Amino acid sequence: MVLPGFLATDRSTLGLQKALAGAGYRVTGWGLGINRGVSARTLDDIVAQVERFGGGRPTILVGWSLGGIYAREVAKKRPDLVAKVITMGSPFSGHPRANNVWRLYELIARHPVDAPPIEAELAQKPPVPTIALWSRKDGIVAPAAARGQDGERDRAIELECSHMAFAVSSKAWPHVVAAVRDG
Repeated sequence: MVLPGFLATDRSTLGLQKALAGAGYRVTGWGLGINRGVSARTLDDIVAQVERFGGGRPTILVGWSLGGIYAREVAKKRPDLVAKVITMGSPFSGHPRANNVWRLYELIARHPVDAPPIEAELAQKPPVPTIALWSRKDGIVAPAAARGQDGERDRAIELECSHMAFAVSSKAWPHVVAAVRDG
């Protein structure tokens, strides 16, 4: 299951979804429209979507930016539903303002970026295999925030791409597929 970033939809991840399907994976988007920020209801809706999609089998969650934050939190809340988490440019480590869109986020999500309306320890590693894809050239999220520290993820893999390219560039997709396949 691919979870889109802030203000993105499943449409923005269609190319990545097709790349994963082409590699033999059963794939879906999150099916929840525009990602407008963190909310307890959205987290619960994602859990329900993962439950339906998995049909009793653990699902691999691939989350771009804020979608990766959701993927990590779903895995913490319901590790029985999640086989693995792959984050792509997701700001889970360090200060929540270690990105260039936090002001816009607060305006649209209507809550401070450092006080989300869910109980969450963003840097806490989920109890499933967790891989962080990050880039020095991200341009939106600070590289250290997306890379994380030892103990916050199992592996960190550096890509050479912009923040948007994680989800929309055919040059990044093989690296995402490899992370899903090989962990």
